[in-house]
Amino acid sequence: MRRHGGHLFPGLAVAEEWAARGGRVLLLVSEKKIDQEARRKYTQYQFDTIPAIGKPATFSLKMLPFLWHLCRSGSRCKKVVREFGADAVLGMGGFTSLPPVWAAKKTGLASFVHDSNALPGKANRLTAQFSTKVFIGMEPARPYFRGSEVVQTGTPVRAEMRDLPDRYTAAAKFGLHPTRPTLLVTGGSQGARRLNSLVAQAFPQFPPGTQVLHIAGPGDQQRVEEEAGNQEGYKVIGFCDDMPSAYAIADAVLSRSGASSMTELAFLGLPSILVPFPFAADDHQTRNAEVFSQAGAAFLEPEAALDAAKLAARVTTLMSDLQTRGRMAQAARSLAVPDAAARVCDAIEATLSRK
Repeated sequence: MRRHGGHLFPGLAVAEEWAARGGRVLLLVSEKKIDQEARRKYTQYQFDTIPAIGKPATFSLKMLPFLWHLCRSGSRCKKVVREFGADAVLGMGGFTSLPPVWAAKKTGLASFVHDSNALPGKANRLTAQFSTKVFIGMEPARPYFRGSEVVQTGTPVRAEMRDLPDRYTAAAKFGLHPTRPTLLVTGGSQGARRLNSLVAQAFPQFPPGTQVLHIAGPGDQQRVEEEAGNQEGYKVIGFCDDMPSAYAIADAVLSRSGASSMTELAFLGLPSILVPFPFAADDHQTRNAEVFSQAGAAFLEPEAALDAAKLAARVTTLMSDLQTRGRMAQAARSLAVPDAAARVCDAIEATLSRK
């Protein structure tokens, strides 16, 4: 089972469900800092590290070392899979999922890949060729996997999202007022420098009484704190290892539109303003955001067209109108698949029983 960055938490959700059914789990993660930090919280699981692999342009000279690293990683994964005694391998996305899934295919094991996005990445489309089944989080992804057996499972959500702390406890954790309308700002780990600045600049124009919990990313916390100044009700943190508490205090969310974050917004029924990462591969974050926008669950705001005044106006619309927030929350919940992890495990078990 493999997950990196935006893929790790859905992978952990599947691990929780599989372990609850009496199964054994080995999680393969990259050596990247975000994966290594996240794994420390989940000491109940066995982890192993495999090299992170990013594919260069197809006709680049860098393709030769990429293919060499891919083959070497595949050989190592075959050894890891055999030693663990795996019955199946599930890749949760990206090129780092390709070697384990390839290894499973070559050793005769059931192999699967999960894609959370409305527009699947090239890595997952390639990995699907070595997969027994393909799992998708959003129905618009289905046409991109022609020739594969596709099962729409939704994207799994960790168990900790099912039991949020109470609002007063969450507010105390972040030093915020428990009853004031609160906007959670997240997504700062991926190229959000300009977006972070826009939020800090727009805050004085937010509706009176609104407070902000801003997860700016570890590398941008100090700069955003300086831009925001000492404005009362504006809390900046670099990294949050307790997202259930952050969601518990939130009345609405301003976020990038990575699939994992959006899955949590739907599951929790949180209205949102989505600002897609403009340099995401194939602009897939915009496609994700369109699914929520068309359902009435979110406002979609392209970053290039956004300034502080426009952002403040959008936040004002969202934070000052309870009826609008209520309609958007209901629309968000309609997009959720609460039993996604169970669906994934059911499909794997059904495949194994046939084998």
